[in-house]
Amino acid sequence: MSARLDGMNIILTGGGAGIGRGILRQCVAVGAQVSVLEIDPAARARVEAEGGAFHICDVGDPAALQEAIQAIARETGPIDGLVNNAGITIQVPFEEMTIADMDLLWRVNQRAVLVASQAVAPLMRDTGGAIVNIASNHARASDSGYEAYAGTKGAIVAMTRAMTWSFGRRNVRVNALAPGLTLTEAVQAVAEESTARMDQFRAWHATNTVNSVDDIGRIAAWLLSPDSAALNGAEIIADQGMTARLGAI
Repeated sequence: MSARLDGMNIILTGGGAGIGRGILRQCVAVGAQVSVLEIDPAARARVEAEGGAFHICDVGDPAALQEAIQAIARETGPIDGLVNNAGITIQVPFEEMTIADMDLLWRVNQRAVLVASQAVAPLMRDTGGAIVNIASNHARASDSGYEAYAGTKGAIVAMTRAMTWSFGRRNVRVNALAPGLTLTEAVQAVAEESTARMDQFRAWHATNTVNSVDDIGRIAAWLLSPDSAALNGAEIIADQGMTARLGAI
């Protein structure tokens, strides 16, 4: 995908590590100006090294998220795109999932998508823009211990379909990108524990290949670009065929 984002102002939540960092890197590579909302102050150096503008923000705090987005628009002018990427994973046995765990997943993974999208839409250009909601293949096929996490990701996919009609008349497209297992820093660390572990990861995929963060970044950049103009309300599952197989590996 060789889509260009020249001169476009993009807001990205959670761009300091993992998939977010891949999205940041790929959007900058094709010409975008990317403002990153991050909760971790230590992420500033990483964000700026990739060419992004760092803004401290807890996306789980609605007031802080709204103010951060408005402040970015005052600095950059109209917004062309939003990537709702910030998210957390909690895996615990179902019986041990606490209300606090559930609330945290909901605030960060799901409610922040609503708040950020509401805040950004009025700040987009008259010609429109694009919103990309990062979901997960857990919305389609999950495992024990991920009930609450999978629920938030499934909700993102459902929200995306409805948002398509809420924002469509403003010429704002909304799509969901659902990555599978991706070689983030944390996954890479596990994979490096043994050759057998990485072989197992590869075996879960039809291509015998595990996504890199840049693989996902390139798709996100394309979804933000005019090249994907025909896509609205779509769910793109980017998992190298992992969830296309019936049965466990």
